[in-house]
Amino acid sequence: MKIDQILKENIVKNIQLMMDKNSDYVDVRYLSNDDSESIMLYNGNLESNDTTYESGVGVRILYKGTWGFAATSDLNSLDNCFEQAFSNAKTASTLVKAPLSMGKLPSHKSSYSSPIEKDPFEVPLKEKLDFLIKLDEQIKEEWILQRIVRADFQKKYSYFFNSEGTEVERKLYNVFASINIMALDNEGQMQSRTHDLFTTGKGGRGWEMLIDPELFSGNIDRIKSELSELIKAPSLEYAKKSVILLPSQAWLQVHETIGHPLELDRILGYELSYAGGSFVNLDSFGKLQYGSKKLNVSAFGGIENSPGSFGYDDEGSPERDYMLIKDGLLVNALTSRAMINEANQKAGREVFKESGGAARATAFYRAPIDRMTNVNIMPGNDGTLEDIISNTEDGIVVDFPNSWSIGSNREHFHFGCEIAWEVKNGKKTRILKNPTYQGHTVEFYNSLSAVGDESTWHVGQVENCGKGEPNQVMELGHGVPVVKFDNVITGERK
Repeated sequence: MKIDQILKENIVKNIQLMMDKNSDYVDVRYLSNDDSESIMLYNGNLESNDTTYESGVGVRILYKGTWGFAATSDLNSLDNCFEQAFSNAKTASTLVKAPLSMGKLPSHKSSYSSPIEKDPFEVPLKEKLDFLIKLDEQIKEEWILQRIVRADFQKKYSYFFNSEGTEVERKLYNVFASINIMALDNEGQMQSRTHDLFTTGKGGRGWEMLIDPELFSGNIDRIKSELSELIKAPSLEYAKKSVILLPSQAWLQVHETIGHPLELDRILGYELSYAGGSFVNLDSFGKLQYGSKKLNVSAFGGIENSPGSFGYDDEGSPERDYMLIKDGLLVNALTSRAMINEANQKAGREVFKESGGAARATAFYRAPIDRMTNVNIMPGNDGTLEDIISNTEDGIVVDFPNSWSIGSNREHFHFGCEIAWEVKNGKKTRILKNPTYQGHTVEFYNSLSAVGDESTWHVGQVENCGKGEPNQVMELGHGVPVVKFDNVITGERK
């Protein structure tokens, strides 16, 4: 994976030309490959088989504290792309009221590659289809009305250069997949069970991940059995009780009520017109008791295998391993270089010391914004799922989201899940359908009473996190254990 030398020289030359025009800072992202493939079977029929290929350059220029951005897929128009980005920045600089700054950092030359054993793009289409068809045949039952089996593959080769002399090469792979089955219950409502491909945080991110039965196909019999019981089950009734989240539900809880509220650009108000704000403000850090002392949340967390592990962000900053919440106390945010400088200036003090490596762009034609990386609840000391259940008097265990509603500032939430198991006097009893739970974010996390050990922890893969105007869809991961919250509103009041 090497960039064409003539192209590299042209990029470096243009960066210097822009700096000679008194630009504050310049960076360039060249994606030689931005490839994706999506295959879906619906009731055994090939519903879609889509492959896309993109390639191009995005140029970002900071001039008098204001960004200008331009992009092109025509490498013969590279000079014009730089000139357009500079013109955009110069025009915007006449309107700026709060100039941005990237600060100054030493240069580095670095590289990163996702760990893979077998490139999924080198696997023949027939082999992929045969694998998915075999899964569909395992699922097929007369009483199962709808079956969806899908797999998605991504490959990105990127090269980053900036005016500080930093150069970063990256080779990133992602594999996503899911199995979803649906059937009518005893009231004529459609019920579903789903299993998404997850990771243990170890191993490769290539084809080998998809064909690992522990991570994917080995869950078919389980979800079929659960669905067969779910369609005969009663609904969850309204009450206040303990709620135990399995990782396949807990990752979305973390995503919506910890990850998004802690994106610094959202805290500074940049998402208000589209995705909302955050109940967190600059005075919250070091003061807000976000959760109980059992709540420890990290960014990145040294995860080897996750879509949120990418080595370096789209500003060339290394992806860091640091705490966001420690013993329940809010201590840091998901940050990028310009955003930490703006935040510190607004706060009149140093709230953030360095970028969290969270500047990410979905494509060469989008500018980087603050995004989640890996936002993880660290394993605790409360044992296995069975241990946590045995210490629960009245509660439910819930799995897999099928609906969610989140406050515009992430201050409250309401989740619907596919399935629940009732817990009475330390034992898991019957299955309940249509489970829901709701709460206020800070109150909810302060009710955290149990965090499962490392044996309960796995990484949920997120392939479709939307944010920004124009919209950017990003991939990331959440490592989460089994977690229990007390005195939670569950079910719907009739």
